Amino acid sequence: MAVQLLVETADLLKCRFARSPLWETVAAVRTLADPRRQTYHQPWLRRLRPELDEEQLAPLLALLPHAGYTPDFLTPPPDGPLAEIEDELARVARTPLTHVRRELHRCLHGPERATPPLPDVAERLLADPARTLDGLVTLIRSCWNWLIAPQWPQLRDLLDADIAVRSRQLAEGGLLRTLTDLHPTLTWHELGALHIAAPHRARHPLGGQGLLLLPSAFVWPALTVVVEAPWQPTLIYPARGIGDLWHAAPHPPAPRSLQRLIGRTRATVLTSLHQPASTSSLARDLGLSPATVSEHLTALHDADLVTRYRVGRTVYYVASALGTALTGHPPTPPAPPPDQHG
Repeated sequence: MAVQLLVETADLLKCRFARSPLWETVAAVRTLADPRRQTYHQPWLRRLRPELDEEQLAPLLALLPHAGYTPDFLTPPPDGPLAEIEDELARVARTPLTHVRRELHRCLHGPERATPPLPDVAERLLADPARTLDGLVTLIRSCWNWLIAPQWPQLRDLLDADIAVRSRQLAEGGLLRTLTDLHPTLTWHELGALHIAAPHRARHPLGGQGLLLLPSAFVWPALTVVVEAPWQPTLIYPARGIGDLWHAAPHPPAPRSLQRLIGRTRATVLTSLHQPASTSSLARDLGLSPATVSEHLTALHDADLVTRYRVGRTVYYVASALGTALTGHPPTPPAPPPDQHG
């Protein structure tokens, strides 16, 4: 069985990538309560567990069931590629109360839910949708400040790097290759439909709205689809590289001959570019100032040892064929997304 997304020509022209700090915040809360999602996040969880207050999180956790419907108004798809958390929270706060009431009732008492919520929590959430909405916005903001904000530069680099790789993949191999590489459960059928393996069968026309592709550090191992009005159809998939997210990945050493040829620091920068990186992420990774990294990247680019390209407002650098040959390290191939039951 599968969920089918019916794709028209207009949809193909409107596919886009974005990142969402709001989605990461809500997904991080779900990760706290779902052992399946915790595999790659143990270092992060160990730091947080002493501060965990399940009673405070109870209203939000009640709306994030292991099996069943999750209210879409909690994470509306971002309007642009580089959303800010306060802009996204403002959109949540503007959700029509009729919509809030309908989605709350479906989540808490709908037929999709496998395990009923705590009665007193459900009663409080349903009693006053306006108060519930205000309380949820405040709670999600607190979760952002606690769970995500201190790690946001690291998480943002991960999501931006994924989008950079996918964008390059799109340029080199086309949309079909990009879409089918997002997750092993996703396949393309020539009759104009994306098939997502699922325990139920459903068909959803995109209706010319296009498809928003949203990488996430916390969605693993699932692939999540948002298809119901009024939201833009959205596919949330596991970002590449989450296995190394909370561990400093060692860079391959620069060959001594290369260090003698172009200098130790410049050789280290070049050797680190086995996959795309921005100036700021490379500076943070190597413990250098952005100005120093920028100077070396400019020199390496002028010598045709690195190539650069822009994704949105960010410029990414990666070793060229000549640069890769000098380092002696092959570029890192895109890692396949983890298996859904991994």
